Amino acid sequence: MKKTPLLKSYSAATRVLAPALPFWLKRRVTKGKEDPARIGERQGIASQPRPDGKIVWLHAASVGESQMLMPVILRILAENPDFHIVITTGTVTSAELLAGQLPKNAVHQYAPADHPKAVKNFLNHWQPDLAIFAESELWPNMIMQSKARDIPLALINARMSAASIERWGKRGKKSGAALLGCFDLILAADTATANGLSWLTGREIEAAGNLKDAAPALSADKDDLKKLKTAIGRRPVWCAASTHTGEEELIGAAMLEIKAKKPKSLLILAPRHPERAADVKDILAKIGLNVLRRSSHKIPTDKTDVYLVDEIGKMGLVYSVSKIAFIGGSLLDGLSGHNPLEPARLDCAVITGAHISSFADTYMSMFAFDAADRILSPEELAPAVLKYMLDAKARKAKAVAAAEFAKSRDAVLDYVWDYLDPLMPKEI
Repeated sequence: MKKTPLLKSYSAATRVLAPALPFWLKRRVTKGKEDPARIGERQGIASQPRPDGKIVWLHAASVGESQMLMPVILRILAENPDFHIVITTGTVTSAELLAGQLPKNAVHQYAPADHPKAVKNFLNHWQPDLAIFAESELWPNMIMQSKARDIPLALINARMSAASIERWGKRGKKSGAALLGCFDLILAADTATANGLSWLTGREIEAAGNLKDAAPALSADKDDLKKLKTAIGRRPVWCAASTHTGEEELIGAAMLEIKAKKPKSLLILAPRHPERAADVKDILAKIGLNVLRRSSHKIPTDKTDVYLVDEIGKMGLVYSVSKIAFIGGSLLDGLSGHNPLEPARLDCAVITGAHISSFADTYMSMFAFDAADRILSPEELAPAVLKYMLDAKARKAKAVAAAEFAKSRDAVLDYVWDYLDPLMPKEI
């Protein structure tokens, strides 16, 4: 590739800053943002030997993106059982979740920081035969060094906001086009991203659909599920999933309103960032709700109003015991919604707030299919939940429509695979 002045400046700046990398990483360790036992991986120093054979490297930002890639990983290994997978992410939570999910022949490594030496160390060790980047993880040194080694590159489920594309256009359209030009394949998750990237790159980018639509149903530990269902009994249950700062106050107020009509109701609340659990509990306790944190290892009793799920990887459990699911990250300006298909696959009636730009295509299709409800203000949350608590037939009809819609989206993986398969390394 031909580097633009902006890309050259980026590489030079990161090279100059490289000596400060150990200090930056040490600071992140003190904040709990890095795993001290594996800190070398962030400098590209592998913690595991490279296996013999072909390696496909997949890179994702954090939990959501890595979970989106799991069906791709499983498909690669199903089609090519002798291949090996290395998946990189940048967060401790994603590493913890992947540790219990990755199949044989797949390992997790923390992503090397985007400094030339760290990236070089990583590529020298793993020598991937194909690199697959997810969504908006466009780290220039990773991409440019991979391209320089003639490693085939794919960007799948590409998602960029209109504002991001506009910034590229104003500050460095040539640089954006040059960086994206390194990819042999780009598939967008939605039409807005496809149109924006087509304009930015000058090549036709296809909207293949969102791979998050193609994930299998979330799983739950059988013993945990049995214990929780037994504890809940016949109580009316709803959940608020992936909530953000500022939403819990509104959800708590809705719960008080729901309890006024259904006193035995239980709310299962799962914050998007479980480390906020202590603050969330305080917020809800102050308005008079009895809150039990899952991390206490206690089971809800009849006196529990809110079961606060403050552990990663438990959304399968949450949706499996909830009949009604409100998807957070959608009540306030500045938020953009979360994946509605996860509860749809587990027999939930799905409700969302007004702010859903990150999953606009999916939600709009669900609304057209009558497979989800949208509330336009926080005051509408309690009535929306009560509607389904008071009408079991309506709740079931909504859940069935949601499940059928989710099943229809599974074809996205097959569609993406048709484009990815020709890039897979070939055995000699």
